[in-house]
Amino acid sequence: MHSFKNDTVKLPLGAVWLMNSISEYKGKQELYKKQSPQILKSLVEMALIESAESSNRIEGVTVERNRLKPLIIGRSKPHDRPEEEVAGYRRALDLIHKKHASLRITPETIKELHRLCRGEVWDAGKWKEKDNDIIRKYPDGRVEIIFKPVRSGKVPAMVEQLCLAYENSVNQLKYPELYAVACFVFDFLCIHPFRDGNGRVSRLLTLLALYQHDYQVTKYISLDRITEQSKETYYESLNKSSQKWHQSKHDISPWFNYFLGTVLGAYKEFEERAGSIKPARGVKTEIITAAIEKEVGEFAISDIERLCPGISRDMIRVVFRQLQKEKRIVCLGKGQSAKWKRIG
Repeated sequence: MHSFKNDTVKLPLGAVWLMNSISEYKGKQELYKKQSPQILKSLVEMALIESAESSNRIEGVTVERNRLKPLIIGRSKPHDRPEEEVAGYRRALDLIHKKHASLRITPETIKELHRLCRGEVWDAGKWKEKDNDIIRKYPDGRVEIIFKPVRSGKVPAMVEQLCLAYENSVNQLKYPELYAVACFVFDFLCIHPFRDGNGRVSRLLTLLALYQHDYQVTKYISLDRITEQSKETYYESLNKSSQKWHQSKHDISPWFNYFLGTVLGAYKEFEERAGSIKPARGVKTEIITAAIEKEVGEFAISDIERLCPGISRDMIRVVFRQLQKEKRIVCLGKGQSAKWKRIG
């Protein structure tokens, strides 16, 4: 697909900085996850409600606030069309949360997500049958076409190519993970394969792809809400990056920077909410021990330190000494750069 056609990608310094910051937060997520299961459970419920509400509201679909929790967390049945769409989005989220590890990103998966989040509408889960334009409406009544998506007849082939290009880039490590996800979601939006609901499906695909690359923050913090709160910047970045997309001469940087900003914003919020919780006794020891047990061959304290961001070197040394005393690891040298090895 068009955003995957560059063999070499030169990322601007700002994007590299954002990706490095996200990687640091990603490294801490296991620590946060083990600190207070009850608090994290409430974050999961809140994220579900906010995602279903915000993603639909961006598209102009709203329901009464007192109906959100019964629809999304409870067993209340939808009363009208908007409630059906919110409940459907909840079912799509549920599918991703439960089966993301085995759910390949294919045209069939994309259609299934659309079918779920669009409810019982007649073309749910079906590619568009007529061409559609992305327009901007002005207060004085004027309408401007700002982008012409792929024609309806070409949609099946284009989506197939996009899924294959993304899968190939991931399998061959052609691009950084976050860049590949951003390209995939952006190209999907440019294809605009459905009559309606493209935005909602794009956000579900973002969640699925990030989940599969172990960016678990999306389980606890709603990216949909963050997108809604920055809606003007969201549309502006899409508009800038879509120029000359059909000719594969577009600049994806505006969209990529926006995408990275939302992920980083989610991690910062997650740290604020979960990082303030006092760690349960023994959690850090458990994380360090797990990192050591994954090592094959020789390793240094610095190697484990990189795998356990947020945990001090002094704490890591304490665990090393304890495991050495238990004869589970052995030191192969002297000094700070000494190598270690697991026993048995």
